[in-house]
Amino acid sequence: MVLLTLAVSLPSLRPPECKLDSNICEKASKLQIGVFYSALYVLAVGTGGTKPNISTMGADQFDEFDPKEKLGKASFFNWWMFSAFTGTLIRQTFLIHIEENVGFSLGYEIPTVGLIISVVIFLIGTPFYRHKAQKGNPFGRMAQVIVAAARKWRISAPSDPIQLHELDHKEYVAKKRFPIHHTQILRFLDKAATKDGSTSAWKLCPVTQVEETKLMIKMLPIWIAMFMPSAMIAQVNTLFVKQGTRVNRHLGSHFEIPPGCVTSFVTMSMLVFTVIYDRVLVGIFRRFTGNPRGITILQRMGIGLAIHVLVMVVASITEIQRIRVVKVHRLQGNEKAVAPLTIFILLPQFSLMGIADSFVEVGKLEFFYDQAPESMQSIGTALFASTLGIGNFISSFLLTVMTNITGRKGHTKWILDNLNASRLHYYYALLAVLNVLNLIFFLAVSRSYVYKRETNEPFVDHSNGHTVKPVVIKDHTYEKEHQSMEMKMVKSQVKK
Repeated sequence: MVLLTLAVSLPSLRPPECKLDSNICEKASKLQIGVFYSALYVLAVGTGGTKPNISTMGADQFDEFDPKEKLGKASFFNWWMFSAFTGTLIRQTFLIHIEENVGFSLGYEIPTVGLIISVVIFLIGTPFYRHKAQKGNPFGRMAQVIVAAARKWRISAPSDPIQLHELDHKEYVAKKRFPIHHTQILRFLDKAATKDGSTSAWKLCPVTQVEETKLMIKMLPIWIAMFMPSAMIAQVNTLFVKQGTRVNRHLGSHFEIPPGCVTSFVTMSMLVFTVIYDRVLVGIFRRFTGNPRGITILQRMGIGLAIHVLVMVVASITEIQRIRVVKVHRLQGNEKAVAPLTIFILLPQFSLMGIADSFVEVGKLEFFYDQAPESMQSIGTALFASTLGIGNFISSFLLTVMTNITGRKGHTKWILDNLNASRLHYYYALLAVLNVLNLIFFLAVSRSYVYKRETNEPFVDHSNGHTVKPVVIKDHTYEKEHQSMEMKMVKSQVKK
């Protein structure tokens, strides 16, 4: 951010402004381009380091064995996303207003100072955080399982999981890790834990290590299903904004909504509905399901995917109406013409997109953190972040391909620089169909998905002689006794 701020502030690091009486602008020098792109790449690297870890670290602050903290953890990701999108809303409104009316220098200086303050606060709070020490390379552990299973491909794994190799529970206690129960999925990998006399880590792996690998592999179909909703987010910052520039953005006679602020409608919708979901809907769902989360994570994500289909249908219908007005007023040939329609005609698709994000994005983050093995939860949240990048690539790919295909043989392309002459509603309809197919795929893979089941078997903590009772978590409905304990905690909080 410091480099970006310098790149837009120092005259030597930014190209001169274009002259008003000329369409020709002076090109940026190699130094200016180099500094600007270097700043972007450094920012990308920093974001890649913080995004997968900051939410993981926040969730790690909750004690799984404390009923109060465990109940609070069920809401953590709602409020984490709420705070993240609050920052997004500030960027989409206040900072864009500063950049439009004051200058880019101040617009970049404010978040830079805010980031420096955040780093200072983080460093001050570091001694007070709970830290989970990572031991070993998680990718190496997964590679060991795959290699060991491949080496023993001729050996049949025993049907009784007790005969598989597993470490003593005290070793997991010493490493501050949970053992994971054996599951019947991906049975081929059980060969890695099948005893054959070898002791090498590349030929014999404990059951927990095998199950960790299974957990990561079985999340991959859900990960693939999240590409399409991430591609929908890309539409908000591209085509939705372009739509907004071709309608009347005036509020009264003196104020016009800047183009960059159009996406704030999505963010505001997401913020409002996240609060409603956490404070109202979870309680209602909980009464019927008995699940402390209200509904399961996959159910939450599935609802969001269904809303994405509705978003694209509404967006297509809205665009048909806009084009109809454009044709009535014969504005097709004017690229900069604004249809005599209020910006609020786009409000339904913006609001629905925000609601969908509240279901999908929060659920997605929680799923990849919660379902990843305890020692690989940062990798799980990295999978969440990676879907956003891949979704943008898919969006660009679809846009390029459909523009080229629809423009063949003299036909009008679906998407032109002149949105008034485009057929954007066809593209939105295509996205609706793709979302339907993605929803079907998601339902198929989620139907067979088995939630993580891990346990801390009874052991004695020799530091204080305290015996810890086992807590088994299965399918996020929890064992009856543990669930009853949590529900009593909920009721006591409500009474208070």
